[in-house]
Amino acid sequence: MADLTASAPASSTDTFLAEAGALLGPRGLTRDADLITPWLTDWRGRYTGAALALASPASTAEVADLVRLCARHCVPIVPQGGNSGMSGGATPDESGRAILLSLRRMQAIGPVDATARQVTCEAGVVLQNLHSAAEAAGLRFPLTLGGKGSATVGGLISTNAGGTQVLRHGVMRALVLGIEAVLPDGSVYSALTPLKKDNRGFDLKQLFIGSEGTLGIVTGATLKLEPALADRVVLWAGVPTIHAARELLLHSESMAGDLLEGFEVMPQACLEAVLEYLPDARPPLGQSHGWHALIELGADAAQAESLRERAEALLASAFEAGLVEDAAISSSEAQAEAFWALRDAVAPAERAKGPAMQHDVSVPVAAMPDFVAAAVPAIEAEFPGTQALGFGHLGDGNIHFHVLAPQGAVRGEWEASVGKAISARVHDMVTQWHGSISAEHGIGQMKRDELARLGDPVALGLLGTVKAALDPQGLMNPGKLLARAPRNA
Repeated sequence: MADLTASAPASSTDTFLAEAGALLGPRGLTRDADLITPWLTDWRGRYTGAALALASPASTAEVADLVRLCARHCVPIVPQGGNSGMSGGATPDESGRAILLSLRRMQAIGPVDATARQVTCEAGVVLQNLHSAAEAAGLRFPLTLGGKGSATVGGLISTNAGGTQVLRHGVMRALVLGIEAVLPDGSVYSALTPLKKDNRGFDLKQLFIGSEGTLGIVTGATLKLEPALADRVVLWAGVPTIHAARELLLHSESMAGDLLEGFEVMPQACLEAVLEYLPDARPPLGQSHGWHALIELGADAAQAESLRERAEALLASAFEAGLVEDAAISSSEAQAEAFWALRDAVAPAERAKGPAMQHDVSVPVAAMPDFVAAAVPAIEAEFPGTQALGFGHLGDGNIHFHVLAPQGAVRGEWEASVGKAISARVHDMVTQWHGSISAEHGIGQMKRDELARLGDPVALGLLGTVKAALDPQGLMNPGKLLARAPRNA
């Protein structure tokens, strides 16, 4: 492993490691390359760094003690949950100066409070395990995503994760009732007890939601739960254009109300890529359509009896209004899962086709159809041979805008050259449409420089001021989110 820094002598590094080892014990601190290496590359494989050691504290108290030790020795800290992020936000740089701090040993889930519909848990709890704990109590945690088997609560909070149920339940920010976090000086901010009304100044927990570990380390949270779904129905509809899909969304919201759990869209090209990628998959409809909409309705026990009737009424009225060309309705849970499997396979199917630039962006919800209709031909004309595709969460304005490379493009080389120019152009367009270059994946290191280039100067100044105030040494996840070090560092 590399030395701490050129300005920090080996004796200083050795002293720090000895103190950290004494604090955390052999399970809590390792420099074994075989154990550390798998966690030094991000999920997408775009960034690989180095670390002084891997720290795995078992409690908030140990995290706080370690942070105080790091502050005293000026050792940077890179927090990491399940390492399933999409923007390189949990990967250290190549210097080897930082401690990689894993929260994966902190997996405690407190008793589920079925009356208050909430649960308190530690940051290392895996999303799928949280789902299971809630389900055992007849409730559910209404956020899900493809990486639920590895994503942790701390990571979800730190990136303000979204998913496929945002339309009804909101992003992670809406589901966090209370929070516990270790600050850069090692003090612990504890606000796990939720209050419906609390006017004692700023809502401080919001500082840590979406801050990507740059202001402190989330160690625990109290989360909102919802009644378990007693039944669900998934519809697959073929429509001619994304504008027609938008009209179908508005119709579905009017007809289904709060039964509407999700509304996803994809163009025909995405479906064809998935069917090629999944040899056992079958197209839901008999004919091709310009666009496809996946609509999920869910009901708790009180509304389950009438759910299918309402779903059929929604579909019948959509046909009568000329909003759909063809449609299918799930007849079983297995068929509902099969519909969702097609949607979930879009990203891996495109990766299998070759290099691509993948953009997680958002625009105002009402403007999304116009944006996609304008951006697709503009990018394909400006970068000949590419194929631009937009798919995702139509109901919340979050479009996953992917640009596939021309045939014969070399993976790695194309992304670093033409691909980089494509991303800059896409981000320019999103900004012109008053949107965001990061809808749900965070900024990390992948979009840090683009945020600095395109972000509102006043907003960036405020972010920098908060960072400098809370982390004057600049030790918390350096190089992520903000392009510049705190002014007091």
